[in-house]
Amino acid sequence: MPKLKTKSSAKKRFRLTSSGKVRANPSFKRHNLRKRPKKMKRKARGTMILSAADARIVKSYLPYG
Repeated sequence: MPKLKTKSSAKKRFRLTSSGKVRANPSFKRHNLRKRPKKMKRKARGTMILSAADARIVKSYLPYG
C-alpha cells in the first residue's frame, strides 16, 4: 500500500487540533481593510475552528490528520 498524498494547499492553510477539529485563519484580512468595520477586523484576528461541514471536506485533503 503506497503512502497517501496530502494536498499541499491544505497543509499550508489548515491545522488539526488534538481533538480532531480543523483550525484555520479567518478570511477578508488581506487588503481593503479601510472598508471593513473594526468589529469584523477584531473578530478575524488569530484563528478559528471550522464548521463540521467544512471540516469534513478539509479532512479528506489531510489523510494522516
